[in-house]
Amino acid sequence: MNDNLKILFLSRASLFNVRGGDTVQVTKTAEALQRSGVKVDIRLCNEKKIDYSVYDLIHFFNIRHPADMLFHIERSELPYVISTIYVNYAKPPDRKSSGIKDGILNLFGSNAQEYIKTMSKSIFNGEKIVSGNYVWMGHKRSVRRILSHAAMLLPNSESEYRRLLTAYQVEKKYSVIPNGADTSLFNYNSEELMNKDKNMVLCVARIELIKNQLSLIKALNGTDFQLYLIGDPAPNHMRYYNECKKIAGKNIHFLSAMKQDELVRYYRKAKVHVLPSWFETTGLSSLEALYCGCNIVVTNYGDTSDYYDPATCFYCDPGSGDSIREAIVKAAETETKTAYIKEVSARNNWEQAAEKTLMAYREAMGNRQ
Repeated sequence: MNDNLKILFLSRASLFNVRGGDTVQVTKTAEALQRSGVKVDIRLCNEKKIDYSVYDLIHFFNIRHPADMLFHIERSELPYVISTIYVNYAKPPDRKSSGIKDGILNLFGSNAQEYIKTMSKSIFNGEKIVSGNYVWMGHKRSVRRILSHAAMLLPNSESEYRRLLTAYQVEKKYSVIPNGADTSLFNYNSEELMNKDKNMVLCVARIELIKNQLSLIKALNGTDFQLYLIGDPAPNHMRYYNECKKIAGKNIHFLSAMKQDELVRYYRKAKVHVLPSWFETTGLSSLEALYCGCNIVVTNYGDTSDYYDPATCFYCDPGSGDSIREAIVKAAETETKTAYIKEVSARNNWEQAAEKTLMAYREAMGNRQ
C-alpha cells in the first residue's frame, strides 16, 4: 500500500550533466518507488518555480549542498527527509597542493572549504546562491539547521550516520537505506564465469582525485593486466586526468562513461573490478560488477565494510601501490563465490531500497502528524 503519496525528489543542479553514483541512486530509487505505486517527480535544486502544494514530502539528496536545500525548505514548509550521501572529501595524505587555490583551501577546515567553494562559484562562475540565509549562517550552521529540522535521515549505512553525527553533533531519527544495483540487468550465467579474462581489470568511476586512478595506474603499469578505466573526467579534475593519461602504459585503456546496459558486457568479461578510492560510501559500480560475477577490490577508507565481507571481497590501502596490486592479483586468482553474490544481491537491490524508503516516508509523515 502506498497511501497515495506524492514525493518530490530534489538533488544537485548538475545531477544529469555530471553523472555520479548519486545520479543512479536518485533515478533507480524513483523508478522502484513508482513501480510500487508512489508518485515521484525528480527536480533539481536550482529550479525555483515548483508547486510544492501537490506533494506530501520532499526527499533531498546529498547534504554537501545545503544552500540549495535551505531555499526549498523555506519556500515549501513541507516535511522532508534527506539521503545524506555524506562523503569525506579530505585531501589524500600523499598529495601535495596542485596550485595556489588548493594551498589556500588547505588552510581551512572542511566546512570552511565548502563555504569558500560555494561563494567562489557564485562570484566567478555565476552559480547564484539561492538561499541568502546560507551566506550569513555559513556551511556548518546551515547543515546543522537542515539536519535538525528533518523528519528523518536516510544514510546509506550505519557507518555513514556515525560519521555525520561526529561531524555535526545533530542526533536525529534515521533509517539506513542500503544502496543497490539493478539485478535484472547486472547478473551472470555459469558459462560467463568459466570464460572470464583473469587479466582484464575494470575501474568504473568518474576520473578524479578521490577515486585514485593515478595510484591504480602506477600499480598496474607494465604488468600483464589490461586495465580499463571507464568514466569521464570530473569537470574540475582535468589536470588530474591529464596526469593519468601521461603516465599510463600500453596496458592502460581509457573509455568514456557508458550507460548501464553498455557496461554489462565489460563486467561479464572481466574477472576483477577495483575501486581503490580515498573514500567510498558504497561504490555502486562495485555492486554492479559483483552481481556480474567479478571479484571486487575495494578501499578500506569509508563505509565499504558495511557492504562487503572481507572474507570474500578484497580490500586494499589506497595509499599503497603494493597493496592495490596484491589485492588485484589475489582477486584474479580466486574462484568466484557465487553463494555470496546471491546473498548480497537479495539484500542490496533497488526494490529493497524502495521498500525501506517507503517505510521511512510513512514514519516521517507520522512524526509530522
